[in-house]
Amino acid sequence: MKISYSTVFEQTADQVWAVIRDFNSYPVWVASVTESHIEDGKAGDAVGAIRSFEEYGARIRQRLLAHSDLERSYVYESCGTLGAITYYQGTARVIPIVDGNRAFLEWSVTFECPPQEQSNCTKSLEEVMPQWFTSLRAVLDK
Repeated sequence: MKISYSTVFEQTADQVWAVIRDFNSYPVWVASVTESHIEDGKAGDAVGAIRSFEEYGARIRQRLLAHSDLERSYVYESCGTLGAITYYQGTARVIPIVDGNRAFLEWSVTFECPPQEQSNCTKSLEEVMPQWFTSLRAVLDK
C-alpha cells in the first residue's frame, strides 16, 4: 500500500529543507515527538543512520536509506513494527516552486500490514501525515 500527502509552503524550498534535512530534527518540527537521537553517534545525514525517537509514548526506530541535499530529499525505512504495520518506507522531497519562490513538500509512505488491517493502517497514516505538515508550518511561520 502507498499513501502520500503534499502541500505548498510560502517559504522557499531551501528554507523548508533546512528544517527537515537533518534526519534527527523530528523534535524541532513534529509537535508529537518528544525526544530523538541518532544511534552510534552518526550524523543526521549519514546513510545508514538509525534515529530512535519517542512519539505518543512509543519508541520508534527508523534507518536512513538515502539523503540528497541536491534533490532535497531522503528515504527511510522502519526498524521494527508500528502497530499492525509490519514494514514501511517513507520518502520526503522538497521541490522549489519558481512562481512566488515557494516550496512544494511531498511525503509518501509505502507500507505492509495484514490485509484485514489495511483500512485501519491507511486511515492512521492519512490522519498523522497532515499533522506533521501542520507542525512544520507552525515552525516555519515563526
